[in-house]
Amino acid sequence: MNTLRVGNIFIYAFLIGMSLFFIIPFYVMVITSFKPAVEATIDNIWTLPTMIDFSGIQEAFAKLAPSLWNSILLVIPATVISSFLGSFNGYIISKWKFRGSETIFTLLLFGMFMPHQTILLPLVVLLQKIGLYNTITGLAIVHIIYGLPVTTLIFRNFYTNIPNEMLEAGKIDGCGLFGIYKYLILPLSIPGFVVVGIWQFTSIWNEFLMAATITSVGSQPIMVALMSLSGAHFSYWNMIMAGSLLAALPTMIVYITLSRFFIKGLMAGSIKG
Repeated sequence: MNTLRVGNIFIYAFLIGMSLFFIIPFYVMVITSFKPAVEATIDNIWTLPTMIDFSGIQEAFAKLAPSLWNSILLVIPATVISSFLGSFNGYIISKWKFRGSETIFTLLLFGMFMPHQTILLPLVVLLQKIGLYNTITGLAIVHIIYGLPVTTLIFRNFYTNIPNEMLEAGKIDGCGLFGIYKYLILPLSIPGFVVVGIWQFTSIWNEFLMAATITSVGSQPIMVALMSLSGAHFSYWNMIMAGSLLAALPTMIVYITLSRFFIKGLMAGSIKG
């Protein structure tokens, strides 16, 4: 057996081992979700259930269903709107250079590095004054605005690879700023939208701090509502794990179904600078 083959065996063994290591939390979450409450204890965390019990899943779904719907109402419009606004911003900044465009782009990027904690107090005061505090609409607007720096960056870098000759041909055919975007840029933007859509969907779905600050009982997304499953003195771990699985399922489905297109989007230059 040559040295190269031995090296490949060790590499594959290492990768398989690391994969199993990262799967361990998911394994614990799944098997605990299907355990009866009496078996879902720290002592039995690794053991398979002696019987399949759906009570934890049923109870978790009954408690989290309204918050799950709140998350859907939040993440879909916020992802779609922020993606389209980022696309148009990236198109303007990359293809319609104007005086100060790079300065505006640089200032916009500062929003990517601004900690959420620094804006929470003025944000809450503003939302209260305009009547959007403790609403899904207000939280969606916050995520749309906060997502503009990264969506603009991704699309700006994506559109940089589109030849300017295409825009010149569009101008000759009588298209203006919006016409070129609609008929030339937008059809070429599918890979970019997949990358941005997955990024925004997962970021908004998993976000906790802003959701916990801006919303309360009745309008909370599912990530915040998960806290309500844990009791003050005793916790039903099968219900908690079932709730965690329910909360993680949408992002898992998105990645599993769109991972092929996500990789194509990256390869197409969506995040090249």
